[in-house]
Amino acid sequence: LRKMPHRDPWLVRVLSAGYRRVLDWSFAHTRIVVALALLSLVAAGVAYTRVGKTFMPTLDEGDIILQLQKLPSVNMGATAALDLRVQRALLRDVPEIRAIVARSGSDDLGLDPMGLNETDTFLVLKPASEWRGDKAQVIAAIRQVMQRFPGLDYTFTQPIEMRVSEMLTGSRGDLVVKIYGPDLRQLGDLAQQVARVLRSLPGAQDVLAARTEGVQYLTVDVDRLAAGRAGFDVETLQRDLRALVEGQQLGIVLEGVRRTPLLLRGGAELRDNPQAFADLRITGPDGRNWPLSQLARLRLTQGPVLVTHEDGSRFASVQANVSGRDLVGFVDEARRAVASQVKLPAGVRLQWGGQFENQQRAAARLGLVVPLALALIFVLLMATFGSLRQSVLVFANIPFALVGGVLALWASGEYLSVPASVGFIALLGIAVLNGVVLVSHFNELLQRGMPLAQAVHDGAMRRLRPVMMTASITALGLIPLLSASGPGSEIQKPLAVVVVGGLLSSTVLTLVLLPLLFARFGLPANERPRGASNPEDAP
Repeated sequence: LRKMPHRDPWLVRVLSAGYRRVLDWSFAHTRIVVALALLSLVAAGVAYTRVGKTFMPTLDEGDIILQLQKLPSVNMGATAALDLRVQRALLRDVPEIRAIVARSGSDDLGLDPMGLNETDTFLVLKPASEWRGDKAQVIAAIRQVMQRFPGLDYTFTQPIEMRVSEMLTGSRGDLVVKIYGPDLRQLGDLAQQVARVLRSLPGAQDVLAARTEGVQYLTVDVDRLAAGRAGFDVETLQRDLRALVEGQQLGIVLEGVRRTPLLLRGGAELRDNPQAFADLRITGPDGRNWPLSQLARLRLTQGPVLVTHEDGSRFASVQANVSGRDLVGFVDEARRAVASQVKLPAGVRLQWGGQFENQQRAAARLGLVVPLALALIFVLLMATFGSLRQSVLVFANIPFALVGGVLALWASGEYLSVPASVGFIALLGIAVLNGVVLVSHFNELLQRGMPLAQAVHDGAMRRLRPVMMTASITALGLIPLLSASGPGSEIQKPLAVVVVGGLLSSTVLTLVLLPLLFARFGLPANERPRGASNPEDAP
């Protein structure tokens, strides 16, 4: 290492000269400095009311999932044919799509319960350099294609986002409204009403109400009097008819270690053709053949697609994505609109979930963790200084550190999310650290017998360099995150905005306001050493 001169570098000298003038002016105009600090708190409070709140920023995963929902009465063949038409149209008219993989219905294990009318269409996109615009324009082009398929409901999501939403809340979408009640038909009607209200709100996108009914069932009502005259036992007749459709297990076929159940049931035409089932002839106990149409009434009825339960109650769900505004503000407006426009019958209740539910859970947990962390910090300050006054002075840095973070969120258009909250927590630690650096040096100079005002003035000048180093290293280290555009940048940017903006206000107020407050309130009057005791007496 080469020898260094025993003097400050040029940058520190320039900063020290400017800081000395600012500090002298602040000591001479204490009331103005305090008034400006209080005004900054008021401005931050106003900005906080205008900052939107959400759970997590939307992470761009690259690919897109297009969720399709058809009429509940559709069969697998019709679903596959319609899906192929949609896929051919997308590949032809949206050149940004490289490949499509679609999945309809439920899997073999039943871990992903979906009806035959539901399809998850995975759209694999080309590299962004080959796009005609940004991702929003790609989605807009997909929407134009989907408008050519009337009666087909659709919504957009992403692979990881879809799975995380399903695991955490059991539903997909930024917002999920669950309607609980006993009557499926009533739940379906209410779900459509809620969906219409949500579609009318600004920021609502891809509103999708699950259809609870619409599947056709062939209902067989046995005529007990006719069946009795023919010599049939009603329960036996119903069991035999069910076996023709569903099958009756007669035994198990052993093939090595494989056990294959042996079923006896009617042919495929009998199961798929209602008229063939009505013309079925059944042999009675006396050997006579009876047409089924003489023993029972067969009629087509509309029935439920899927009966879903949660918390011991049936429910229907409405899912929606939010675009162009914060999630919490949208939900607050949606709650008021639904409460005024949708009348809930007795025994029916609503529950608001999805990403909004995660945001509420995270806010509640932070509301417990942050005060506890602040209390522990105050205990450590008391143990460090042994003075309630000085601990409160250092603690006063925390609100002023939040000023820059809140104003930075408001100015940048970012929302208060979990990453932003983590940034605020990190910011609190840095603000307290800088306060401890200053107050500890003030006490050290006071113990040497230096007058209070001089100790504050000289101590602030001597600790300018470490305070600036702490703030500048952290801020400069986070600046690349502000301009990042790669995967994960949506999560990192709110944290960087909060920390960088908060460091600006925290550093200025720590270096200017804290010396003034310490000179005025740092020591009780009976403990102040001889010499200058007022801020105006500082050299």
